[in-house]
Amino acid sequence: MVNLIWLLMLAIGIIVAALTGHIENVTVSAMKAAELGVEVAIELIGVMSLWLGLMRLAEDAGLVKGIARIFGPVIGRLFPSLKPESPALGAIIMNMSANILGLGNAATPFGLKAMEELQKENPTPDVASPAMCTFLALNTSCITLIPATIIGVRLKANSVNATEIIGTTIIATGCAMTVAIFVDFLIRYRRKK
Repeated sequence: MVNLIWLLMLAIGIIVAALTGHIENVTVSAMKAAELGVEVAIELIGVMSLWLGLMRLAEDAGLVKGIARIFGPVIGRLFPSLKPESPALGAIIMNMSANILGLGNAATPFGLKAMEELQKENPTPDVASPAMCTFLALNTSCITLIPATIIGVRLKANSVNATEIIGTTIIATGCAMTVAIFVDFLIRYRRKK
């Protein structure tokens, strides 16, 4: 459905530009947007490489397991079906850490690893387990304390105050995560009945 909406918006824009005699603006805008996209992507490679490297070092040094033990009680309440020694917990913790720091691209590999580990523990492989559903809800709504990627994009776009979004980001993502946890518990409670 989203693809159809984008296609319609693009087609309508091109048709209107052609009818009004401004078709060259479409070409110029498309080229400028493509150039900006490449520039931003290249500049973000450094930031993403740094965080992915730090995350990998933390994983290899055993920091992930240590953090998993510290946050064990909270994670235990969120994922009651997982055992404390579950390999999925480390990937979940790292995914959430990257999301909290606003590094969505760095969180993706850990999210994939977490789902892979959760699938290994899934008693019914054809259906998502409650732990998988909970993780998906947390992953998509995780609170973001430092929206590093967005701040980087804003800096690249010459924003006067690139960090002014931190407060509203914390409030918005905090509300989203609270609702996700509440709905997850509500659905889980209703299923037990």
